[in-house]
Amino acid sequence: MERRRQALSEINVTPFVDVMLVLLIIFMVTAPLLQQGIDINLPQAKGKELSPAERTVITIKKGGKIYLDRSSVTIKTLKLKLSKKPNKEVFLKADKDVPYGVIVMVMGELREIGIEKLGMITEPTARIQ
Repeated sequence: MERRRQALSEINVTPFVDVMLVLLIIFMVTAPLLQQGIDINLPQAKGKELSPAERTVITIKKGGKIYLDRSSVTIKTLKLKLSKKPNKEVFLKADKDVPYGVIVMVMGELREIGIEKLGMITEPTARIQ
């Protein structure tokens, strides 16, 4: 009597799970490195996280240097560039060691050119329970 071999119908998922776990670890390690921008020390505050939609971001570094979407600007060029933009919603990101007067000066210039909405970007506070 001749024996017939049946095809193996079971799939070994162990190599698949191993590959997926390795990919998960790689993405968890590299995700924080993908954040690009200007290195500043943001203050912490409670609130909802902002959506990653297109937005105009003004950054003020510790020394008082001002950036508009990663390019260095002066107050005069900031006013010129923002007055041409149709979006009147701006987010301000300032180092916590920047003097309050510099931040108020930038906010005053934004108000003068007609910026209707100004958001402040902060780091979320750590919750220890």
